[in-house]
Amino acid sequence: MKNLQAYFFAFMLLITVTLSSCEMIGDIFKAGMWTAVIIIVLVIFLIMWLLRKIRR
Repeated sequence: MKNLQAYFFAFMLLITVTLSSCEMIGDIFKAGMWTAVIIIVLVIFLIMWLLRKIRR
């Protein structure tokens, strides 16, 4: 369990350092509205899945 939390923390730190949220959102919306909706829904499901894995 603790090992998974360390990976999650490292992953979140990597995402925070490498991606600018405004830049990422701008690129998503340039690709198209439906693409943006699909990507946002997938990211939300991924976050929910990771939180469930960590809490177990």
